Amino acid sequence: MSLKNYNTFGISVQCKKLVVCNTILQMIENWQEAQTLNEPCFIIGEGSNILFTEDLNGTVLVNKLKGIEVNETLDAYHLHVNGGENWHNLVQYTLDNGMPGLENLALIPGVVGSAPIQNIGAYGLELKDVFEYADLVNLNDGTVHRMNESECKFGYRESIFKHQFKKGYAIVSVGLILKKEWKPKLNYAGLSKLNPETVTPREIFNLVCAIRRTKLPDPEIIGNAGSFFKNPVVSETIANKLKVEYENMPYYKDIKGIKLSAAWLIDRLELKGYRVRDAAVHKNHAMVLVNLGNASGKDVVELAKYIRKKVGEKFDIWLEPEVRFISATGEVDAVQLLSL
Repeated sequence: MSLKNYNTFGISVQCKKLVVCNTILQMIENWQEAQTLNEPCFIIGEGSNILFTEDLNGTVLVNKLKGIEVNETLDAYHLHVNGGENWHNLVQYTLDNGMPGLENLALIPGVVGSAPIQNIGAYGLELKDVFEYADLVNLNDGTVHRMNESECKFGYRESIFKHQFKKGYAIVSVGLILKKEWKPKLNYAGLSKLNPETVTPREIFNLVCAIRRTKLPDPEIIGNAGSFFKNPVVSETIANKLKVEYENMPYYKDIKGIKLSAAWLIDRLELKGYRVRDAAVHKNHAMVLVNLGNASGKDVVELAKYIRKKVGEKFDIWLEPEVRFISATGEVDAVQLLSL
């Protein structure tokens, strides 16, 4: 079965079996069947943050669980959203129904069930800031466990779902809390020009969409997975050393140190437009790798490896992919693969 239309990179790869799952039972039954056959089984949403490096020798399950429920209390709206709902559509739904709070996360591709895995974030807001719980199904025995924010161990593009619960589990629904006492988040580049006294959630939403559409290519037109690398977090010592040489270097304070811009680092090497066959660095945004038509997963890996090596040699900073790598046998360690 072709997976070309099931990954936003548009990589032409195959799998043995493809199942669109509208129920949790479908996920459980097909997962267990794959285990019986001793074959890999991988769950995707809209394929927006993955790179298939080769054909998958097993089953792909597509999360299409739908449904949104809202419970209103005196001070907040509590949303229960099934994992197959499109994230951006959810943001629009909340605004259309007078429930602001997600507007900074507009136009992030993917489904709701994938959001906790990455702890998605943009423009000063992360999922964990509005998160209440995730319902996680154990595909081996069918039990569902509700995990609160502290159990999820969220970090920068990080969560427990990338580690302990990476295999054999699926996020089937997510709980969010949107407080009625809304305060705009404007402390991020691009939004700071807005007036916090008069700005509306819709204005923030519109500006975020405009900025993202200017910077990031539409995967419907040119294959990509959005930001390919994480922004590196370094010590203050390393950041201060770089600031001496590069006075205009952008940086942001982070709980673990100083966060630098991966796009800025790549830009210093003038790699926009650089290509390995049909895999290329986008001409407008150095953090985005694109498929110009017929790129293979291996082409993208080769390109990412080259970028990582050049940035490491120049700055002694080793970038880590934000995108998840899927090989013939399932998910592999992306950093390890790029280090080979």
